[in-house]
Amino acid sequence: MKNLYELPAFIVSRKIQDQEISAEEYISIIIERIREVDSKVNSFTSHNFEGALTMSRAIDKKIKEGINTGLLTGIPVGIKDNISVQGLKNTCASRMLSEYISPYDATVVSKIEENGGIIIGKLNMDEFGMGTTTEYSTFGPVRNPWNLEYVAGGSSGGSAASVASLQIPLSLGSDTGGSIRCPSSFCSVIGIKPTYGSVSRSGLISYSNSLEQIGPIARTIYDLVPILNVISGEDPKDNTTVHKKYNYQLNTIDNILTKKYKIGVLNEFIDGSEIEVARASQKKIKQLEDYGCDIEDTRIPLSEYALASYYVIATAEASSNLSRYDNLRYGYEGSPEGYEWNSYFSESRSKFGNEVKLRILLGSYVLSAGYFGKYYAKAQKIRSMIKREFDILFNKHDILLLPTMPVLPFKLGEKTSQPIEQYNLDIYTILANLAGLTAISIPAGLSEKGFPIGVQLIANAFDEQKLIDAAVLLEKAEGFETWIPEI
Repeated sequence: MKNLYELPAFIVSRKIQDQEISAEEYISIIIERIREVDSKVNSFTSHNFEGALTMSRAIDKKIKEGINTGLLTGIPVGIKDNISVQGLKNTCASRMLSEYISPYDATVVSKIEENGGIIIGKLNMDEFGMGTTTEYSTFGPVRNPWNLEYVAGGSSGGSAASVASLQIPLSLGSDTGGSIRCPSSFCSVIGIKPTYGSVSRSGLISYSNSLEQIGPIARTIYDLVPILNVISGEDPKDNTTVHKKYNYQLNTIDNILTKKYKIGVLNEFIDGSEIEVARASQKKIKQLEDYGCDIEDTRIPLSEYALASYYVIATAEASSNLSRYDNLRYGYEGSPEGYEWNSYFSESRSKFGNEVKLRILLGSYVLSAGYFGKYYAKAQKIRSMIKREFDILFNKHDILLLPTMPVLPFKLGEKTSQPIEQYNLDIYTILANLAGLTAISIPAGLSEKGFPIGVQLIANAFDEQKLIDAAVLLEKAEGFETWIPEI
């Protein structure tokens, strides 16, 4: 018999609503699991155990009174440490915000709690979301549950590793250039970057406003869809959100097969990947073909310029966003008395890690007089052209398929001295962010040495349903929710 923490969230939630088990009992089991496992994985930055137990008791009381408690009844959810939860620290894994306690909830957190979800704690990440490995954290690196000497991916490494290691069934991350999809691929979980504007960013401490999006991570598509439905929707606190109906469905296989989806395969990315990554992608293509999907090769002509465009835009926005941390208005609280201003400012900025400083410098450079037109304006022009290329592609294809990451997980510390090589790892994931599209990473298998591989599907803006349908097919074909690491 499986332990409760091994069961999918939707099954446990039903058991809680049917009063087969109590929410308090389940949360207590989850807390013990976290205490047992996370000393090895390092996926949490802080816990909310007492608050979670209090919330679980309140949910049990409502159930006994016959009150509808929502789609996420009794389910613990971990929150990336750049998303605000009232009364909890919101550090962005940085010394700059090491003592900051949020006075309010992010909109997505409020929606989760309104639907019976229970906030269990905050999750480790690369500082301010800047990284691909979750090694740039003041709390130390997140370790991959499949091999503790390897990276978990980033920047939402804690969000993926906590789910993969069966500490929690659901988490939220943020995705600026692949930060949900990269760790999902490296940890063998399923993570989606929703369409820009479909999920409120109110309460998210921003890295790059025009690129980032909050999204969920789970072990199975059947757990992912309920929380995606909960967090999606217009929000008056975020004027980039779009007014429309969000009601994603878990369709039957027979229903999905009638749609005969057209899959565009981006072979240039498959061919540029490590051999085992390419093989895993080809296997997924064959599975979709066996389900009756139309498969056709395609390409994105301007993809070679995407990485440069992304890093110019992202760092420019980061330098602007992080300029507020002068420790007078925001940030680490020093003591300006007796300080010469330059010394005080230098001391305050020293609370940023080296990677954050590097990106601030780059962003300041591309926005400076004489270079704005040469770099930033050109990057935005390329971004617009890439968006138009996607518009053309989605007139012919429903979904685009490519690997999530070009490589397998690698050892901790292996690439920390090679920033350019790390930046190049984002080359497959940044496209969806530049164009404001939706994209999902789905487990595609394990390498010969047991390392996870992910496949990425991209759909047009607000076409999440197509990605969900494809994920249902691929999950049915292989049953990847049963792949569990031994820790």
